[in-house]
Amino acid sequence: MSQPEDTSSNLELLAPFNKDGVLQVVVETPKGSRNKYAWDHERRCFELKKVLPAGMVFPYDFGFIPSTEAPDGDDLDVLLLMDEPAFPGCIVSARLIGAFEGEDTLPDGTTRRNDRLLAVAEASDLFENFQTVDDLPEDFRRHMEQFFENYPSVLSQKEFKLLRTSGPDEAGQLIAHARKAAEQ
Repeated sequence: MSQPEDTSSNLELLAPFNKDGVLQVVVETPKGSRNKYAWDHERRCFELKKVLPAGMVFPYDFGFIPSTEAPDGDDLDVLLLMDEPAFPGCIVSARLIGAFEGEDTLPDGTTRRNDRLLAVAEASDLFENFQTVDDLPEDFRRHMEQFFENYPSVLSQKEFKLLRTSGPDEAGQLIAHARKAAEQ
């Protein structure tokens, strides 16, 4: 007897916040990796998308907020600060501390928003005192901004322009808008 095909995935059903109101981040690419992984919604698996050039790695875990849709059509991106790298598919409870609001310029010259949220893993010891993006040391923040400005052009024919850095309240509004977009 054949089993009915399961057309859902736990990641497809996961809400942006758990029952206690804590942000849930799905890790796609671990800290220190040159490989850029991405969740493929159609095939319901992680896929290797690109490899960064030698000497360039993801500075922290990179993932997404489930059940959201950003203006670029993907889930909202998140840079996750924590002590050690996780693995693709790991769900991490996190605290939102801000966002790097920006836009991509595509090869045809059109632009679209592509914000990157910044969160701290609840289990982190090293970053536990960071409550907002303003708590980050200036050099640290500048390095994160430079990573986001440089890595899209390495992976694709896009250019990222930082529009502004915002705090947790504005980042929360980005999640609210992306949740509504995902429901439509």
